[in-house]
Amino acid sequence: MRRSAVAGMAMIMALLAAPVAKADNLVDALAATYTNSGLLNQNRALLRAADEGVAQSVAATLPVINWSISTARNFNSAPQLGQPNTTTATTARIAASLTLYDGGSNRLAIEAQKELVLSTRQSLRGVEQDVLLRGVQAYMNVRREREFVELRQNNLRLITQELQAARDRFEVGEITRTDVSLAEARLAASQSLLAAAQGNLTIAIEEYTAAVGRAPSGAGNATAAPVSQSLAEAKAFAVRNHPAILEVQHSVAAAELNIQRGEAAIRPNLSLDTSVSVNDNFDESAQIGLTLGGPIYAGGSISSQVRQLQANRDAARSGLHLARIGIEQQVGNAYAALQVARASRQASEQQISAARVAFEGVREEAALGARTTLDTLNAEQELLDAQANRISAQVDEVIASYAVLSAMGLMTAEHLRLPVQQYDVNAYYDLAKTSPTATSSRGQALDRVLEAIGRD
Repeated sequence: MRRSAVAGMAMIMALLAAPVAKADNLVDALAATYTNSGLLNQNRALLRAADEGVAQSVAATLPVINWSISTARNFNSAPQLGQPNTTTATTARIAASLTLYDGGSNRLAIEAQKELVLSTRQSLRGVEQDVLLRGVQAYMNVRREREFVELRQNNLRLITQELQAARDRFEVGEITRTDVSLAEARLAASQSLLAAAQGNLTIAIEEYTAAVGRAPSGAGNATAAPVSQSLAEAKAFAVRNHPAILEVQHSVAAAELNIQRGEAAIRPNLSLDTSVSVNDNFDESAQIGLTLGGPIYAGGSISSQVRQLQANRDAARSGLHLARIGIEQQVGNAYAALQVARASRQASEQQISAARVAFEGVREEAALGARTTLDTLNAEQELLDAQANRISAQVDEVIASYAVLSAMGLMTAEHLRLPVQQYDVNAYYDLAKTSPTATSSRGQALDRVLEAIGRD
């Protein structure tokens, strides 16, 4: 336990000394967050899986060719004259089939899978927003806790000076032992608060490391993100562009297509079937034909499936309504938090100015004997509280401004213009959408993409 505590304190001291080296700015932290996020990589893999759903649906419209080799050994208990008791027959066969008509089911399946891909892309955008917003929070919280530690250290030095001054005045009989004890109590409290602030900084560093993918190297300046729209404009924009809304919209579209696909199940199917076979005597045979068929009675299964799909569609529509309400509320909450943070910052700056004047005046009056040690300590505490409020308000304002962007659907690497190689959602899809075989050029390109991803 002691070794862990020493390591934590060493990390804190390294962070406090970091301005000597190049300190991260918020853009650096967000770029590292985007590059190092395992959650983004996980959801990119889910998107590639959805892309393959389109390929599989396309494959259902293409010819299917299979081969088979069968061998059989026959036993004859009463052989004819000149015939052996046992015979072996081997046959090699190649068969092919192609769906010519299925009532549009395969076409609808392709379109539904495309909507699923678009929905999954929006889900990835939503994850990207969450990851980047967490990066902002982690960066700013390290900055907050770092400044709190510095503030507590300054406060400890100041109270130590006040204690020494109280002891000097006690020695000459200007104050009583009570005043000295008050200063000693404040010093102990200050030491406790410094230890708590150092612990909070260690926790913030751990969160930063988890969110950004590496330890912080100091904290540079960060300003609030520009938010120019009014609340009404922001809500209107979010309803049209937020990934949570667009994701559900594509899910509704996919549900509508699946209903049409379910209804197509009652239509006839027409397929072309052909085969070629050869046996061990090199006797060849070939066959080609058309097969037309469809359901007559399925025990109500098809109708039940259609009703189930309609219920899923209705649920998706309700989900769209709930998503719209949730996004509007999220925008409203983010704007309110931003306004509160701005007002708090402005008020804390005025509070600091007044508290500093009051503290300096009380300290001078105490030196002349017109104020007690408690008055001085209280005035110093007022100034400390005001400075802590300003630190929190500045951090909260930056976080709230980026929360507004996130609520509007703009917390993305593209909108923030981060210096990163952005993930191209079309690259894998364009290779996979035609359902290429493993030996084709597109199939080999897909293999190279997956190998590169595996190496990363």
